[in-house]
Formats: sequence, C-alpha cells, structure tokens
Amino acid sequence: MCRFERLKLLFIPLGLVLLSSCSDQYIKYTKGYHIRSTTGLPDYSNLDYWAAHPYKVDLSDSVSKPLRRQVRDSAVDVFFIHPTTYTIEIKAGKDNASIDDSYINAKTDYSTILHQASVFNESCRVFAPRYRQANLLMFIEKDSARKNAAFDFAYQDVKAAFIYYLEHFNNHRPFIIASHSQGTVHAKRLIKEMIEGTPLQNRLVCAYLLGMPVEKNYFSTIKPCEDSLHTGCFVSWRTFRKNYNAEFYTGHELQEISVTNPLTWTTNTTVAPKSLHRGAVLYNFNSVYKKVSDARVHNNILWISRPKFPWGFLYFSKNYHLGDINLFYMNIREDVKRRIGLFWKR
Repeated sequence: MCRFERLKLLFIPLGLVLLSSCSDQYIKYTKGYHIRSTTGLPDYSNLDYWAAHPYKVDLSDSVSKPLRRQVRDSAVDVFFIHPTTYTIEIKAGKDNASIDDSYINAKTDYSTILHQASVFNESCRVFAPRYRQANLLMFIEKDSARKNAAFDFAYQDVKAAFIYYLEHFNNHRPFIIASHSQGTVHAKRLIKEMIEGTPLQNRLVCAYLLGMPVEKNYFSTIKPCEDSLHTGCFVSWRTFRKNYNAEFYTGHELQEISVTNPLTWTTNTTVAPKSLHRGAVLYNFNSVYKKVSDARVHNNILWISRPKFPWGFLYFSKNYHLGDINLFYMNIREDVKRRIGLFWKR
C-alpha cells in the first residue's frame, strides 16, 4: 500500500457518511466555477476567492430543514479556515493547490463549507477564504524543508485573507476563529502572530480549533475554555472510537494537548452521556440525528462510543476525524450562540 493510501486511511475514514456520499459527485459542480487568476494569486477583493462570504449566496448559508425556524443573528463574524480538500496525488510537483482549480473549489464548498462552516450561520456572518492549501501528503512528508514550505505557502494566503477581512469587512466587530484539520494548523499560527497580545484579542469571542492537536500552553494568554461560560478562550478536540489508542494520535506528543468535551464543554475526564448529545448533521444535511453518542476526554483525544445513526452499523472505522464538527453540530451551534451572548454581557 503506497503512503498516499495509508494517509487516506488515517484522515478520510467514514467520509462517505460524515460529510458526503461520493467524492466524484463534485465533478458535476465544477461548471459553476470560473476563477481564472492571471497571477496565480488569490484576490480577496473578488468574492470568487471566498468559499463563504456574507456578501454572496454560498453553501455556508445552508440550514438543515429542522432548524429553519431558528432566529438568526449576524452581529458577530466567524473566520473559518477549511480543512484539506486537495487530497488527490501530487502531480507535476504541485505540493499546493491552485487557487483556480474548479474541482478542488467545488469539493471544498460542497463538503466542508456546507457541512462544517454552516454550523456558525445561526449566530455569525461566515467568512471562509480559498487558499492554496498544502496537499494531504505534506502531513507525512519526511523532507521537513519541503513540508514546511508547503504549509508556509498556504498560510500566507490565509494571513492575507484575514488582513483583507480586517481592513474591509470587520469594522471592529467581535469575531470567532474556527478551523478544522489543516485549517487548524494555520489558525494556531494566525492567532499567535496576529491576535494574541493585540487589541484584536479583546474582540475574540472564542476559537474553535478542531481536528489537530493544540497544546495547552501553545498560547501565552489565550487559554483553553474551562467550561461553557468562558469567552476569549479556545476549544479543541480530535474524535476517535472508545478504546482506540493509536500511538500516532495519543501520545506521546511532547506537550500536554488540550481536549474539550463538546457535550459538556469541560476538559475533565468524566463520561458525558448521550442524552447531552444535541444532534449530528451528516451526509443527509436535512436530518438532525440526536443522542448519537456519549463522549469523554481520554489522554490527548476525545473518545466516543460507536455513533448511532441510520446504517451506522455498516461502518467500522474508529477514526472520526471528518466528523469532528458534524458529529457535534448542534452542540457547537448552541455553544456559539451561548458564548456570543456571554461576550456581549461582559
């Protein structure tokens, strides 16, 4: 088995259920994408270079049918950094995606923007930049110079998008930073370089840094959220089946990793019963599956029991990386609304 196939087993199990049906479905959407950059650079003054933006209709605006009576507010922004969708094998030495690749852009929008970024649309304006993301293989690239160059290249786009957002769209509004997987790699750096220790930190409601390890002491003054009543802090988790102890994920990281239980919003190791699970939104976007699983913090990861949803018994993977957001969709949605309310009170 080649290293690309091994990596797909680590990062993309259960994707057919948790995010979408079949990856080839994205081909049919490519005709709607007409970005043609003459420089190869993203132009964030052009809304086409945003996967989600409040000044256009996009898939982050989508609301599952059971939720369409909810009253929506947009007094706070979320800057969402999407995960890796450049998952095809590298060709012609392109370690980073092209900004105008129609297939990758369609895949981004109809997977992560629809099923992840939309979780914030009840309470926030959603901004999600397109960026020249590093290929999935860069996570296991042995040449550290090549690996770092790919992620640095991607980060420069994310940083440029955030600066453009601040200068043209934020207007001193409170904001949330949210991310998943590769997006969290960039979000950690963005917060440390541009937010922590600046006046922007006073406007940070919360950071949802999901799908990658975040050390408890990674930031100097932005701490892990102790519970659901804190703001200006961060939450983070990586989701696996109970009793899963793959060394690749669980330890022996050099520092202690922050793990939040999204059913209780605490970091203790108490098992949260599935009665606290408010609802998952999976491949069938217009269904909300409640009481899907319990959850508990175990070492440096989040353990859950095997999720209960239609046809779930057919899936045997113990890695729920793609479901870090989807599996807790309603818990996150409610937490965002609650923390914003607390932020305004304070």
